Amino acid sequence: MESENKPSSSSFLNRLKEATGVVATKAREGVEELQTKHELSQAYNDLGRKAADLVESGAVSHPELAERVEKIRALKAQLEAAPAEETPAEPAKPDAG
Repeated sequence: MESENKPSSSSFLNRLKEATGVVATKAREGVEELQTKHELSQAYNDLGRKAADLVESGAVSHPELAERVEKIRALKAQLEAAPAEETPAEPAKPDAG
């Protein structure tokens, strides 16, 4: 009777290994896709910063860019005008004895 169970046990383990391999491959592909999307987002961010710098320096001029740079200026001014958060005092040191 044991010999009857072995083929189905090894068959189950083989299917389990195969399924695990498929899941690992899909996870790896998903991670790679997320990394690529993150890099793309970072590239757009870098491009936007460079475009804003070029508009502010006067090297580039376009009404649509100027509107967006003006919004950036307004947001920066708003942050600068906000009261600076106070840094918490140093935590009290425990008494030595």
